[in-house]
Amino acid sequence: MKPISAKTTRALNIGTHLIAADNSGARIVKITGVKRGKTNKGRQQYAKLGDWVKVSVRAGKPDMKGEVFDAVVVRQKRSYKRKTGERVCFEDNAVALLKDDKGNPRGTQLKGPVAREVQERWPQVAKIAQFVL
Repeated sequence: MKPISAKTTRALNIGTHLIAADNSGARIVKITGVKRGKTNKGRQQYAKLGDWVKVSVRAGKPDMKGEVFDAVVVRQKRSYKRKTGERVCFEDNAVALLKDDKGNPRGTQLKGPVAREVQERWPQVAKIAQFVL
């Protein structure tokens, strides 16, 4: 996976409930795992901005409830530092659901801003965003 140009902080634990920012049909999702996550042995995995996570749908369309999907973290409340020295944080924690392993999004539009670091790693997701911050 391509590296991002920011020092992102550990923000989201396994079990965290997030908002699904796209129009795929899910509303609230729960993180069940982090794909390609790096952590110490014995420590619980965590997700941060731009990470590829496994999520379970908790609220949304009835046929989607309980299903597991891949997703990308597009916003996090916890502040992180960019190489320019500025600190960035968002109002909520949000993900965009993915259709396949190549990073194609499941929805056709993303509500709210998307971090610039996500655009570096997942260009297809940033392409459908309203704006990149």
